[in-house]
Amino acid sequence: MSSNANKNIIYSIVLLLLVAIVYFYRQSTTNPSQDQNQPGSLKVVFSGNTMGTSYRVVYLDESGRDFQASVDSLLLVFNQSLSTYIPDSEIGRFNNGDSLVFDSPYFYPVLKSSQEIFELTEGAFDPTVGPLVNLWGFGPGGPQLKDSVNIDQLVKLIGFNNISFDEISIKKKLPGIKLDFSANAKGYGVDVIADFLYSKGIANYLVEIGGELVARGVNENGEIWKVGVTRPEELGNADQLYSIIALDNKAMATSGNYRNYYEVDGQKISHTINPATGRPVKHGLLSATVVAADCMTADALATAMMVMGTDKAIELQKKQGDFEIFLIFNDGEGNMKSFASEGLKPYLSFPVE
Repeated sequence: MSSNANKNIIYSIVLLLLVAIVYFYRQSTTNPSQDQNQPGSLKVVFSGNTMGTSYRVVYLDESGRDFQASVDSLLLVFNQSLSTYIPDSEIGRFNNGDSLVFDSPYFYPVLKSSQEIFELTEGAFDPTVGPLVNLWGFGPGGPQLKDSVNIDQLVKLIGFNNISFDEISIKKKLPGIKLDFSANAKGYGVDVIADFLYSKGIANYLVEIGGELVARGVNENGEIWKVGVTRPEELGNADQLYSIIALDNKAMATSGNYRNYYEVDGQKISHTINPATGRPVKHGLLSATVVAADCMTADALATAMMVMGTDKAIELQKKQGDFEIFLIFNDGEGNMKSFASEGLKPYLSFPVE
C-alpha cells in the first residue's frame, strides 16, 4: 500500500474519532422529565472495530446481559451489504454491474433515506460522489488527479437521480455510475444497533460509531446522556472540547474538514467535494453538527452542510425545522465563531476554559 493511501486512511480515522468524541459527564441535577430510569440496573459497556473505525456501546440492563457478540454479528452482515471495501458486498456487486436484487434488509432503507436528503439539500448530499472523492486523493488508492479533464469527465457520472430503485432492486440509468454510502453508513449502523437494543427491551443506552451516535433514555445516574464536540483545529487534541450537547432521545453526527486534507503549493485540499462542481469546497465552515431523530439522517445532513457552507446550512435548518444544528466557522477574519439553532440552545453548554 502506498504512503499516500496510508496517510489518507489515517486522516479518515483521526477525523472520525476526533470530530465528535463521546464524553460521559456527571450532572449536578437530574432531569425530572425522565421517568424511565431503572434503579438497580447494571451498566454494560463494550467496544470494538467496524467500518474502518471503532464503536462503543453503553446501556443499562437489570440482568446485565452482554450483547457484544450479537452486535458484532449484526455489523458483519451490515458491512457485507454496504461496505465498498468488501469486493463481493451488495454495493460492490452493484457498482461492478448494472443492477442488483437486494439480499439484505439494509440496502433499500439507505437508498430511500439518501434520496430524501439528496432532494432536501438540492444535491449537496450525493452518494454517487465517491469516485470524485477518490480522484482527489481521499480514497484507498491515493491521489489520481492528472488534470481538469479528469474532473469534468467524472462529473458527468455524478448524480443520485441516475439510478432507479424500489423495495426489491436497484438499476443504473447511466452506465459507470457508482454508489458510496461512507457519508451516512456509520449513522445508519448506529441506528441498526440502537434498534437491536430496543428490541431486547433496553430503554437506556448510548451507541457510537466513529463519532456518530444515538442516545436514548438516561445514564446510570438518571441523567440525560451528554456528549462533546471537539475544537475544529488541525492540531487539536481529543480532550479539547468546544461544546457539550445533552441528547434527549436524539441522534447526533458531526462532519468537518479541518483534519482530513492535504496541501498542494500551499493550498489546502479538503476531503469535502462539491458534487455539482467536482471540486473541493472553499468556505469558512469548519464543522457541522446535526441533532436529529435518527443518526442516518443526521450523518447525511452534516455532510451536506459541509458542502453547502454556513449561510445555506442555517437557511436549510430554519426552513426545514425538524432537526437542530451547531456550526463552528471562520468569520473570514481569522476568528472562530459558532451558531446554534434555537431548538438546540437549551441542550448546549460550553466547558470552562
